[in-house]
Amino acid sequence: MRNLINFFVRYSAWFVFVFYVVLSCILLFQKNPYQHHVYLTSAGAVTAAVYDVSSNVTGYINLRDINEDLQRRNATLEAEAVALHHQVRQLRQQLLQDSLRGLDTLGRFDFIIASVINNSVIHPYNYITLDKGRADGLKPDMGVMDQNGVVGVVNVVSERHSRVISLLNPNFRLLCKLRGNDAFGSLVWDGKTPSEAILEDLPKQVKFGEGDTIVTSGYSAMFPEGIPVGVIMGSTRGKDDNFNTLRIRLLTDFTTLSTVKVISNRDIADIQAAETDLH
Repeated sequence: MRNLINFFVRYSAWFVFVFYVVLSCILLFQKNPYQHHVYLTSAGAVTAAVYDVSSNVTGYINLRDINEDLQRRNATLEAEAVALHHQVRQLRQQLLQDSLRGLDTLGRFDFIIASVINNSVIHPYNYITLDKGRADGLKPDMGVMDQNGVVGVVNVVSERHSRVISLLNPNFRLLCKLRGNDAFGSLVWDGKTPSEAILEDLPKQVKFGEGDTIVTSGYSAMFPEGIPVGVIMGSTRGKDDNFNTLRIRLLTDFTTLSTVKVISNRDIADIQAAETDLH
């Protein structure tokens, strides 16, 4: 206690000096408008600077919490996106099923909805993989189409998956005809672009025009008659001058394939048995 009293006695002059300085400042800034304005402006600037530093420090400290909250929100959005994708796929399949109702010309055909899980369009020989297989009723030589037109034909089947020879494969040929005309030719992919193919061996006397629709001929157990395939872009030079060779713009967009219909012909066994007997 004595030391404290000695400290105040020793520095009493300084304490008196500081007291008078503070008192003078208070009187100066309160009684004089100009000095009062200068004080407020300076205090405001200092306060703003202090608040700014405090805000930056607080924001940096809260970055971890903010990042965790963003991660939680991202996880929620990703889950919602997956759920929406699943719903869209279900709706697309339902629409495809609904589109098949009322088609009397397809009475002997059944359709199995499948999703494309792998697809190629840039190779010389392209294939498609589906998420349905033997357990779902798929067999080799079943035709495949989407909502726009012909896609290909099933050639390999496992228990849960199957491989399709794409229309974009020179090994796949399809008999097609002009809509409204029974004359037919052979459609084949020439490997130039995934959006076009060639219709060969169409009789020379057949009249056609650009924009005419090419459909399946029906001379196959894999596809019903009249399934759209493409539209005529124009003629091109063929191997035989006695037949027309046409360039066809395909209706199916092979670069965006998602859901397809696999065609099951209920009469396929009888047709194959009859063709075997004829041979």
